[in-house]
Amino acid sequence: PEAAEFEVLYAGLILVFVYVLIVFELVHRTTAALLGSLVALATLALLNRRPTLEEVMEWIDYETVCLLFGMMTIVAIFSSTGFFDWAALKAYKLARGKVWPLITILCIFSGIISAFLDNVTTILLMTPVSIRLCQVLNLNPTNILIAEVLFSNIGGTATAVGDPPNVIIVSNKQISDAGITFATFTAHLCIGIVFCMATGYGALRLMYRNLKLENTDPPEVAEMKREVEIWKRTAERVPIVSAEQKAVKAMLVQKSLAVETAIRNKQYRKSSSNAWRKNLPELEKKYRVTDMPLLIKSSVILGAVVVLFFSYSFVNNLHVELGWIAILGAVWLIVLADVHSIEFLLEKIEWATLLFFAGLFILMEALEEMGLIDFIGEHTADLVRQVEPKNRLLVAIVLIVWISAIASSFIDNIPFTTAMASPDDTSCLCGSSPLLDSDCYWAWSRSVTGFTSSASRLVLGHGSLPRRKWNFNWSFSERCVCRPRRAARIPHII
Repeated sequence: PEAAEFEVLYAGLILVFVYVLIVFELVHRTTAALLGSLVALATLALLNRRPTLEEVMEWIDYETVCLLFGMMTIVAIFSSTGFFDWAALKAYKLARGKVWPLITILCIFSGIISAFLDNVTTILLMTPVSIRLCQVLNLNPTNILIAEVLFSNIGGTATAVGDPPNVIIVSNKQISDAGITFATFTAHLCIGIVFCMATGYGALRLMYRNLKLENTDPPEVAEMKREVEIWKRTAERVPIVSAEQKAVKAMLVQKSLAVETAIRNKQYRKSSSNAWRKNLPELEKKYRVTDMPLLIKSSVILGAVVVLFFSYSFVNNLHVELGWIAILGAVWLIVLADVHSIEFLLEKIEWATLLFFAGLFILMEALEEMGLIDFIGEHTADLVRQVEPKNRLLVAIVLIVWISAIASSFIDNIPFTTAMASPDDTSCLCGSSPLLDSDCYWAWSRSVTGFTSSASRLVLGHGSLPRRKWNFNWSFSERCVCRPRRAARIPHII
């Protein structure tokens, strides 16, 4: 049919439609992915290329979905031990109530843990404790949480299970066949991540140098000041017409003056050592390891799963994929933990994320059927071919780094990774050499993860944060304009 001549245009419009839904949060991103996949399948049907149900189900990368499901189950059990609360309290005690030592410890802890656990889960568990510690130290939690998210995203890039985009890359069959396994992925990235963390910490100190991390007033004083403002505004609105109104106005003014006097008489500052020592017993009772046997079991299983992930890269006779390793680890831990309430455990699984992945896989395969992926790869390859052969690899890596950095500053990194996870595209860019393809994947994975992430959105949506208008425009203007561009320079140095 004549409509087939414009199938690439249709595919592009569908992709833009889905990205608009995700970027501006018009609907939940899972709904956007499912809606986009439905529109893509309907377009294929109109082009007389309707796939069967069996073909559509085969488009889903079950290796990635199983890997995510298994790790989510392990982390759900592991998080119930109280380990994260205990670790955050340890950081508080080591910092002895000082601001920058506490930030440094929390950032390093978030980065290391996120390398082995999903960074979304890490931030989800760290946020309430971090907010409580900020309340104790009279700190603004906004800047502390942004620092944790930054290091969680950086640390999550170090391994193949630290962030969903990494899972997509290493679970891709064609990518693994090219020699990019869990071990090789981690070996190439972990060294660079160390430099990224050091550079990120330096940038953090530089950007926070003129920023007042501590609140100006203690919480009780801030509340009293708001009370004074209320009394004063009320007094200003009372007209002086009669003697009764004049008396009421005088009473309101007197009340505001009394509160102001109480504020002046209140001790504003407390030494940081006294403050942190005073609150330490209360925090130790609240934030502790609640189930030590389960913590030991969870640590053993998680360690065994990570070891098997590495062994999969070296042992040829280990005929078990990464997804199966995660699923088996989850089953082992469920048995050892003697989980009776499976329903309660399943409630902790991020089913929306799994459906989001499934919808994206179907969407991208449908768009590939319409020729969009080949169209993008061919035109990008034509651009690279205009460069001299000896410089093509460098140009391809720089191109992938900056396209990923700019695109991931605006759109979710998961659909972007899914759209770009095509070995055919990188082969067009870099040539037929597997080594060159690998170099492009390393450049790509370093830049894809960490700019627009689920962990960032989780912190922005946390209900315990101060009542400030956290939205896409604010976070972009104050946090995402300069940082991604600065961070994208790091791979060039590495």
